[in-house]
This record gives sequence, structure tokens and C-alpha cells, in this order.
Amino acid sequence: MIRFPNAKINLGLNITRRRPDGYHDIETVFYPIGWKDALEIVPSERLEEGYNYQGSGLHIDCPPEKNLVLKAYTLLNKDFPLPPVDIYLHKVIPFGAGLGGGSSDAASMLLLLNEWANIGLTLDELAIYASKLGADCSFFIYNKPLFAHGIGNLFEPVEVSLAGYYLVLVKPPVFVSTAEAYAAVNPTLPEVSLKELLKMPVEEWKGRVVNDFEKSVIERYPLIREIKEQLYSTGALYASMSGSGSSVYAIFTQEPDIKYLFEGCECFLDRH
Repeated sequence: MIRFPNAKINLGLNITRRRPDGYHDIETVFYPIGWKDALEIVPSERLEEGYNYQGSGLHIDCPPEKNLVLKAYTLLNKDFPLPPVDIYLHKVIPFGAGLGGGSSDAASMLLLLNEWANIGLTLDELAIYASKLGADCSFFIYNKPLFAHGIGNLFEPVEVSLAGYYLVLVKPPVFVSTAEAYAAVNPTLPEVSLKELLKMPVEEWKGRVVNDFEKSVIERYPLIREIKEQLYSTGALYASMSGSGSSVYAIFTQEPDIKYLFEGCECFLDRH
């Protein structure tokens, strides 16, 4: 069985409060996009129990116990003993980009195992398991635009669509850690709810729909500012950093020609 875990972008991101537990309350809209990894599981003919893991594509530089795909297997196996399985992950979504690739892989692993082993968990039940792996993992269980609040783990339906637009995403050769990004922000309550702002036409988002991480991250990595400015000069209606960075996305009405604009960066073009 195979799934193709997709990335997400953040449409706006307000950091509203620093919590007593050290985390932060936020409000954002998670929006799925088409940049994808590939995750496959097959019954193992070599093992009597457990898993065998093989990775390709981008190298995941962490020990197995921190690999979110393997953590998802271990988490579900505690409550529902699983048959032995071979796991293959081809990694394409870049790290440190604010795209949620690792969380998406973990959620896809839960979905695959649930179907393959006939566990029978509902999406809401799977989302509870996913929340134990990371704040945004549960979003990828549902994998549709959602307004997220709390620490990014509480969801509400939201009416927002980029259908008919072109989306360009640029990932510079910069890694921004989430901890580093949070350390430099000052939480503030927005004057207007993000849900209300996103009801406006995309053409009116610029200057209104903001990512609170941008100011401090751009000060440290000016290349991100340069990419954003270049996207606007190419005709973008709206451009923003996704999550805590370092990727920048832009929304266009027509397919832009970006072939030679961002040397040394990874680029992705998607039509919604």
C-alpha cells in the first residue's frame, strides 16, 4: 500500500500568547499543497515482528526513535499489535521549510496502518493518535483547509479556497528551526481575526494577512526577504513565508515564468 504525503502552507500565522507550559498559542489556516513524499508499506517476509525501514531521497538526519514515521508505527503498535512490515519512504519535501513534511509522513503512516491492518479507527480517532506525534500532525489526517488555534492542534472548518490560482513555492538553502523562530517573537492579539481577513479577496491580503515569524526570521536571513520581493515584482497577488520558514510561497492569477529567478533554491509550481 502506498500514499503520497503532501506538504502544507500557512495562510497567515498569528502568535497570540506565550503559555505557562512554554508553548505558544497561535491562529493560522493550514492549507494542503501538492508537493509530496512517497510512503509505502508491504508485509515483511523477513521479519517475525516489528518493521524494517528504508529511506531514499532527502536524508533524514535523526536516530530511528525520532523518525516520525517510525514513531507512528510504534505508537499504533502499542494498542493494536501489528504484523511485521517493510516501510519505504522517499523524501522530497524539504526540511526546515515550514511545510510540515515530517508531520504529513507520520499522519500518512497512521492512515496506511489503519487501513492495511483493518484496525477500523475513524479519522477523529486517528487524529488523537496523530496529536501525540506533533501539534500539526492531526491536520494531515483530515488534509483539507482548516483554521488551527491552540498550539496548532485545535481545528475549525474554514471557507477558503485557492482554486483557479497558481501557487509558487521557493525554498532557499536556509534551515530555520522552529525553536529558533519562536524564541524571537513577541506574542500579540491581532486586531482582526484571521478568519475574517481570509474572507477578503486574495488581492486584498497583502499587508493584512501576516505571518508573525517573518520579521525576526527575515532579519536573520535576508535572502528570504529578497525572494518575497522578487515574487511580488513577478506579479504575485500575495506572498508570505510559510510557518516558521524558510520557504516562501506566492499566489498568482496566471502561470509565472520563474525558471531563472531563484538559482540555488528549490522551486515548486502548483495549479489549484
